[in-house]
Formats: sequence, structure tokens, C-alpha cells
Amino acid sequence: MTGSERQRAEMSAAEFADLFDALSTWGRWGEEDERGSLHHISEDTVAAAAALVQDGRTIGLSRPLDTRVSPHNSVPADHHMTMLVGDDSGPGSLGFTMDYVGVDYHHESHSHLDALCHTSYGGSLYNGFQTVDTVTEGGAAELSVETLKHGLVGRGVLLDVPPLRDRTWLEPGDGVFRDDLEAAERSQGVTVGGGDILLVRTGYAQRLEELGDSADDGSVAGMHPTAMTFIADRHVSALGSDGNSDIAPNPTEGVAFPIHVLALNAMGVHLLDYLTFEDLREACASAGRWDFLFVAAPLRISGGTGSPINPIAIL
Repeated sequence: MTGSERQRAEMSAAEFADLFDALSTWGRWGEEDERGSLHHISEDTVAAAAALVQDGRTIGLSRPLDTRVSPHNSVPADHHMTMLVGDDSGPGSLGFTMDYVGVDYHHESHSHLDALCHTSYGGSLYNGFQTVDTVTEGGAAELSVETLKHGLVGRGVLLDVPPLRDRTWLEPGDGVFRDDLEAAERSQGVTVGGGDILLVRTGYAQRLEELGDSADDGSVAGMHPTAMTFIADRHVSALGSDGNSDIAPNPTEGVAFPIHVLALNAMGVHLLDYLTFEDLREACASAGRWDFLFVAAPLRISGGTGSPINPIAIL
């Protein structure tokens, strides 16, 4: 990031507070609302998204479950066998193999969805639910991943930011601004609209794969808080990234993970973190279109703060 870009990225605590208030949708759909921007998805928008399917090609957007400890995976998933077939393999013999999977998924090596109860800011969750009353050791009484028990289905749009800067990926610490998203729309010939699931590619996953775990010092490209005005104005229903959408180092005074706060807490926009877009990017470029049917089915975890996830794009 250049010096001028870094200065442009700085945001004071007062500026962030004003932005939070400007973007807040608290009360828009009633005081007890738990769906937030999912209200922008309707039966009509889902039907229109289904009509985008032309080739029938399906593309998974998650990373493989990572069970290895590494600098970028301090909390690896647990996968082990619980049953193996014995030596008896004679005619008519029957055996089963079984395994166990467990994952503390709110970490950078695991593709996952954040429910609206995932982020507390100033003691409150989305729509003013009080954190201490809503989330206990038993899970979340409101705003849990059960809100998506019928799935997240709609029109997906991929905006590929690095080519705008003649790069394969953005460098750690680079910010994505509103004008970047608008420029990507123009370059790709696509327009983000109401109810869309917006996927923003920074190239983080590809950079990590090609340069390895020692590629950076914890810095990561991501969206600048002011870019969330684009998400609000276009009535985006969910936001996904190949990182966690937040830029690091954090440009906002006194507020860690400002994109999480604005999306989940102020706007009621579900987040999809640490996806992979390389296969989708190639398919979209080949097809000459950047929108598609998006389908995700989070696990039904009663009181869950999110879910591991493998979203599917269908072209």
C-alpha cells in the first residue's frame, strides 16, 4: 500500500461511529427481526438466480478441511477414524468404516459462515439484542445460524479486484474501497443488485498457496470500512471473501474487525469467510459472465454462531 493509500485508509473512532449509525438497519424490519439483509432475498430473486444456470457446471468455493498445524492454522480441524473394517473379508461379510470430524471453525484456515450473533459491539448484537442475554454457554437464543435453516440461495456475483491494479493478488495491507468495487463492475460488465450474495476476490488464498505460510507477517488485504456503503446501497444480502473481508493492519481507531462490526452488527449482513475463488474466477472468465446461482447449506446447529461451509456456484 502506498503512503497516500495508507493515509486514505485511516479512520478515527468518531468517523467509524458515524458510519455505523449511517449503515445501521436496526428496527427496519421490526424490533424482533433476526434475518437482517436476508430480507432482500425473495422468492422472485431466487427464481431469477436459478434462471442464470446455463451450463450446469458446479464449483465448490471452500478450502479443504485442514488438519495440519501451521502458522496460518493454529486451530486445526480434528479428523480421525472411529471404525475400520476387520480382517474378515469372506463372502457375505459386512463391514463399515466411520470417522469423526470436529472443527473450531471461526479461524482463517476453515471456510465458514458467520451468523449475526458472532460479533458483539458495545455489548449489543444486531438489531439491539443484548449479548449477555442472547449468547450463553448453551449457545445463541437469537440470531443463530438456524436463521439460515432453509439455506442461503440467490444470485451470486464475483468481483475480482486485483486485475484492476494489474496484479494477480492484492498485497498484504492493501485496502478495497467502494470505487474498486464499482470499477470491477464496469470492467466485468456486471452490476450488483438487491438480494445478491457478493463475493470479493483479493487473491489472498492464491497468494498463500504460491508463496507459502511465511509470505506475510499477519497483514492481509481486505475491505476498507467505507466500502460498506456500497454493500448497503446495493442491498446485498451476504458478503463473502477469500479472506475474512477485514483488512489488516486494522485502519480503524479503537475498533477491531470493523467490517465484521458493520456487516454483522450494524447491517445484518451474513459473512462468508476464507473461501476460494480461483476455479470460479476461471469459469466466469471463460463463460464471459460473473453472476451465477449461489447455494449454501449451513449446518443446523441449535444456538450456533455460524457453520463450516462449502458454498456452490452453479453456472
